[in-house]
Amino acid sequence: MSRIGRQPIAVPSGVTVNAQDGVFRVKGPKGELTVPYNTELSIKQDGDQLIVERPSDAQKHRALHGLTRTLVANAVKGVSDGYTINLELRGVGFRAKLAGKALELTIGYSHPVVIDPPAGVTFAVPEPTRIDVSGIDKQLVGQVAANVRKVRKPDAYHGKGVRFVGEQISLKAGKAGATGGKGKK
Repeated sequence: MSRIGRQPIAVPSGVTVNAQDGVFRVKGPKGELTVPYNTELSIKQDGDQLIVERPSDAQKHRALHGLTRTLVANAVKGVSDGYTINLELRGVGFRAKLAGKALELTIGYSHPVVIDPPAGVTFAVPEPTRIDVSGIDKQLVGQVAANVRKVRKPDAYHGKGVRFVGEQISLKAGKAGATGGKGKK
């Protein structure tokens, strides 16, 4: 029995939902999203709650039940509150700034790295070593944040690079056998 699939989804005021023909549409103060879902499942509105129901306990329906409920809940939360992922830069001289809507990173390369945001995603730089990636689509915001992090992943020895706020990096030990230039013969 899917525990996640059975949970109702609260619909905040100001958000309108419509589910028909395998497409769930939600419109709120921050924008509009559509989520495709399997037509064997049903999404019903009961007052200010949404309930995702499955036709049987077949393995396929059980698998889709929790997935569909989570995707619908993410869309409802996205159009009402939005999503933000925070990144931080660690390293001497590492900094970020906005160039129009694009993000310009100075992170140890011979040239600045410019990242243009896709439609529906915005960058903010509250301080030179912090980046906020915001939008209404949870999957898209997460993917863009991962792409920014991929430009300069945290170094395994010093921890320098782009990382998520609160991310723990386990550092490797340096060379243990350094003897000052002369090796054993």
